Amino acid sequence: MSHDLAPAGFKGTRGDILVALKRSQPLTAKELADRFGMTANAFRRHLKDLEAEGLVGYSREVRGVGQPVFAYRLTEAGERLFPSQYDVVLSQALETVREKFGSEAVVDIFRARWAAIAKSAGPELALLPLPERTQRLAQLLSSMGYMAEAELNGHSTLREHHCTIRSLVERFPEVCAAEERFIREVLGADVVRQAHIAKGANCCEYCITERREMVSLGVSPSGLDRSPNQP
Repeated sequence: MSHDLAPAGFKGTRGDILVALKRSQPLTAKELADRFGMTANAFRRHLKDLEAEGLVGYSREVRGVGQPVFAYRLTEAGERLFPSQYDVVLSQALETVREKFGSEAVVDIFRARWAAIAKSAGPELALLPLPERTQRLAQLLSSMGYMAEAELNGHSTLREHHCTIRSLVERFPEVCAAEERFIREVLGADVVRQAHIAKGANCCEYCITERREMVSLGVSPSGLDRSPNQP
């Protein structure tokens, strides 16, 4: 199988598995092994790794007589690894916005998206101390396909191992500013980006610390749902 079809960042057997599942899922480990002339156990190891990353899932299926088999398929996050015509259309639309109204208008579109998420998550996060807010935010971002994790060791570190809009970021790097602002405001904390996928890092990493001046978060920690006339 050609590796050219594999998603960016996935080479060798892992990339081949993702492409094979994209083409004809669900597939068992044995069916994958038969396609590539390898042992089923070798593929189970790779499948387990992809499952841990949230890219592959499985279900038990009964196929004829005998014991049920484990059939693997791509998760939503796995599906998003493959570019779609939707990405192309959205990219062209954003390019038109930038040409007519400037880069800031593109950023505003993503700010509005993050603001809606902040407004929804705000009430829950406002009740938690910063480490737990960071942990809960990582879970929320993972549910959106970012493969996020929080490390709590003296200070909080948030890492995103996958960028769900990477193809857009390559053309519109300014939209990353909207994400950083969202994290800072929804957590009500000081946030410093220490690594950036768009600049070649393996993840986007944010160092998160308490603000020197404690701010009452109220119902919405981001404050993004306030009207311009509110303090």
